Amino acid sequence: MAGAAITVALLRITPAQAAEHAIGMLPGTNYDPEEHLYAYVIDITKCIGCGMCVQACSRENKVPDHFFRTWVERYTVSEQGEVIVDSPNGGKDGFKPITPGFKVAKSYFVPKLCNHCANTPCTQVCPVGASYNTPEGVVLVDPKRCIGCGYCVQACPFGSRFINPVTKTAEKCTWCYHRVTKGMKPACVEACPVGARMFGDLKNERDPIRKIVTEAHLAILQPEKLTKPRCYYLGFDKEIR
Repeated sequence: MAGAAITVALLRITPAQAAEHAIGMLPGTNYDPEEHLYAYVIDITKCIGCGMCVQACSRENKVPDHFFRTWVERYTVSEQGEVIVDSPNGGKDGFKPITPGFKVAKSYFVPKLCNHCANTPCTQVCPVGASYNTPEGVVLVDPKRCIGCGYCVQACPFGSRFINPVTKTAEKCTWCYHRVTKGMKPACVEACPVGARMFGDLKNERDPIRKIVTEAHLAILQPEKLTKPRCYYLGFDKEIR
C-alpha cells in the first residue's frame, strides 16, 4: 500500500508544470494564463463545407493522415425527418453531391472539434495526469507523460481524441494553444473564408466573442452529458449530435 501511495504521488502534476512540458512555455514570458478564459463559437448558418479549416489544422499541427483534430460533418435531412450524416476524409477535401434516396428538406455543415469541457471526462480517467485543464479553460495533453493507454479516447463523448500512430500518445484539438498564447487565432479560425469559426477571450471586455457568448442564443453538443463544453454553436438544429 505504501508503494502504491508513492507511485500516485509521483504521477501528480500541476497545470503550470504540464503546460511547460506540453507547449514549451518559458518562465518569464509576459503571458499570464490566469488573465484569460477562452471560448469558441461556430456559426452553422455560415459554414460552406469547403474544408479549408481542416486543411489548416492538419498543416499547423502536423496531424497524421486520416486523423483529425477538427472535422466537418454534412447533415442531409428528408421531409420525413430521416437523417444522413457524412464526413468524407473529415471534410478536408470538401463535399461532393450525394443522392440520398429521398426528397431533401434541408442540408447543412457542422464543424466539430474538442469541446474543451469544464467538466472533462477525459482528464478524470487519465491514470498519469497527462490530460489536464489549463487556467484559461483549455484541455491539453502532456505528451511526455501520456502512456497511450487510450482511456481518454474512450471517455470523450464527442470523439475528438485519437492515439497518434507515430508518437503512440493521445492527441486532440488544443485550440492551437501555441498560437493563442502569443496573441494569435487558432489556425482553423484564421483559415475560414466565411467567418463561421470564432474564437476569443471572455475576460477581455472588448472581445466580440464575449458579447456573442453572453447575449446570443447558443447551443452545445450533448448537454445531457453535463460536460459543460466551451465550444458553442449558432444556428443549431435538432438533428445534430
